[in-house]
Amino acid sequence: MFHGKKNRWPRVGATAVTLGALWLAGAAQAQASDEPFAGARVLERAELVRQVLERNPGLEAARAAWRAAQARPEQSTAFEDPMLRYEMAPLSLFSRETSFGQSIELSQRLPFPGKRALAGEVARAEAEAMRGDFEAARLRLALMASMLYDDLYVVHRGLVVNAHHEEVLREMRRGAEAQYVAGRASQQDPLQAEVELGMLERERLMLESQREVLQAQLNGLLHRAPHLPLPPPPEKLTVPTETPPPAESLAEEALKQRPELASQRARVGGGDASVKLARRESFPDVMVMGSYSTMWMETPHRFMAGVAVELPLFQGKRRAMVDEARGMLQRMKSEEEQLADDIRVEVAQARARLVEAQKAVALYRDRVVPAANDQVAAARAGFESGRNGFQVLLDAEKNQRGVELRFEEALADVQRRQAELQRALGRVPGLPEEGSVP
Repeated sequence: MFHGKKNRWPRVGATAVTLGALWLAGAAQAQASDEPFAGARVLERAELVRQVLERNPGLEAARAAWRAAQARPEQSTAFEDPMLRYEMAPLSLFSRETSFGQSIELSQRLPFPGKRALAGEVARAEAEAMRGDFEAARLRLALMASMLYDDLYVVHRGLVVNAHHEEVLREMRRGAEAQYVAGRASQQDPLQAEVELGMLERERLMLESQREVLQAQLNGLLHRAPHLPLPPPPEKLTVPTETPPPAESLAEEALKQRPELASQRARVGGGDASVKLARRESFPDVMVMGSYSTMWMETPHRFMAGVAVELPLFQGKRRAMVDEARGMLQRMKSEEEQLADDIRVEVAQARARLVEAQKAVALYRDRVVPAANDQVAAARAGFESGRNGFQVLLDAEKNQRGVELRFEEALADVQRRQAELQRALGRVPGLPEEGSVP
């Protein structure tokens, strides 16, 4: 007769701490008039993630940084502007003995062949790395939204469980009062039920506060005012039951798709181009020029053409530039290897945690929840027949409530671990099989 859910409070704080600057940027600029979920009866995970990725200003800032980097290759490969120089002999303006003297010169600097192409390659590599950084930020933001969604679900179910067990306890108190009037129970029994009702009220207040905090955090990610309402989460989570593929095959997928690794590989390519460019610094640039001067008497001498060439005599600085570029390249290659190792470990951990969470759900569903329900039924029958006291029934009811809450937490944990695995594989958490840039 006594039904319920679980008794473990959701870990709201741990998720909230990870929000960082992206959440703060969204909350600071929130607009109260936006209603991205107008008319929705239930808050769907996929729609929440899509709206966050579309609206969050912190992510838009990362996108703008990537677009800015895309403009650098053209700047790096462009020639320097030509120089126009004009000179005059001011004293000749007032001299009757000589004609007015002036000269005009036009010059253009020409980098040694290959330098501009290598500089453009470095800039393009950095732009590609910025693209990877943007995609990585996108995955992190989607994971935040998905984890907060699960936290909100657990709080919502906790309130439902709380309300149900409040009715159960009130019924139990009425039964204890009837037993006391009939002389088959002590006055302590209904008083103890009242104490438990007070504790339930305290839990309800905590859950309501947590719900407000979570809604504010989600609204911050959505670029909305913190107080704006959100649709409630669904009554039940549909959790994946199929066992994920082996960690080795998942790691191979992650190494192909993770944007952080793509970003690091782009930086390694840029570092290799930087080494080549540093070597080319030993080759001289050329300056070509042409001029006209009236200060030569013979007309053929008034027109001049020339070339200026750098003399790279002091090679110490250039050798140091090459050594620095090589050192940076080696550092980036080592970081790439370390990142690949970290990704393999992350995938293996995420898979193991997902399998554990799936097994926990099956354990609660098939054994723990039915056993807790049977315990309450037995305790109730024993109390009504006088075989056990009221405290045994209260303890059984409290245990049932805790089991039901932990079962809801276990359901949410499967979704959390699934989201972490999607993130580890380079997929967008909450958007099945989606990973492309919008």
